[in-house]
Amino acid sequence: MIPLRPLQAGEIVEGAVRTMRIHWRAVLGISLTIAVGTQAVATVVDRLWDRGTPELDPLGGATPETPQELVGAIGNGLGGLGVVWLLSLVGSITAAALLTVIVSRAVLGRPVTAREAWRSARPQLGRMAGLMVLVPLLLIGVFAVGIVWGLLVAAAGADQAGMSLTALGGLAAMVVATWLWIRYSLAAPALMLEKQGVAAAMQRSAKLVRGSWWRVFGIQLISILITALVGLLAQAVVLVFDVFIHGAGGQSVADATDWASLIEIGIAAVVSSALTLPVSAGMTALLYMDQRIRRESLDVELARSAGEGK
Repeated sequence: MIPLRPLQAGEIVEGAVRTMRIHWRAVLGISLTIAVGTQAVATVVDRLWDRGTPELDPLGGATPETPQELVGAIGNGLGGLGVVWLLSLVGSITAAALLTVIVSRAVLGRPVTAREAWRSARPQLGRMAGLMVLVPLLLIGVFAVGIVWGLLVAAAGADQAGMSLTALGGLAAMVVATWLWIRYSLAAPALMLEKQGVAAAMQRSAKLVRGSWWRVFGIQLISILITALVGLLAQAVVLVFDVFIHGAGGQSVADATDWASLIEIGIAAVVSSALTLPVSAGMTALLYMDQRIRRESLDVELARSAGEGK
């Protein structure tokens, strides 16, 4: 599926897309099932939460002007967002685990079914869940430390100084969080393919990324841009369909909260997730293999395994 040598960024993207095309039954079966399941529940939560809790919009749509208003607005919406985030997390954990297994087999030219991928990935799902909770919590902690000082100053009565300090702290936290995100971005494939624990997988990722931070950052940024582009295209198709059905003078689907509009938005999200999950997971897995090829001559081992049929 890929040349067994150090890869260029374009070859990593091409390899992820080729995996989805060649093994489309297993890949799309997994991603579509996960996307439909999580989005269906998210759509119901979105609809019922808005209907049952109108007090969640205490600002009446106004832009928060003080840290107190900002914290209050965020806190009021955490319930529904928390449920949706948890569902997305479960889906992301399962998808990343299964798709990483499929990509690793595809590199050696071996097909794998969704059932086989599940059988191989299932023992590691608990550790995968721990990893995909720990890393976001680490990044959230960085942001909390960065902005807490400005919020404390604002709470003491110096609103302008507090807002400025919060902005500077947030910017510094973003830099640190980005560095940490890339440092541990290869932990998931290391955990799945090397049967590592959470801490060992994070250390393994840090070792593989060391000295190649900017390269890994660039390829991960390409993955994010592809994901965003596919998501925008899916939303555009739904918006065009909505205008065709309801006319240009109808309510915007992006602002509507009725069942029909939420289902249209959900369909766009399902299509986007079903296409982007395999590419994103595939690119991360191939980037992990590429770093091992560059540092540990994994290409020799892969070629030997492919030749022996292991």
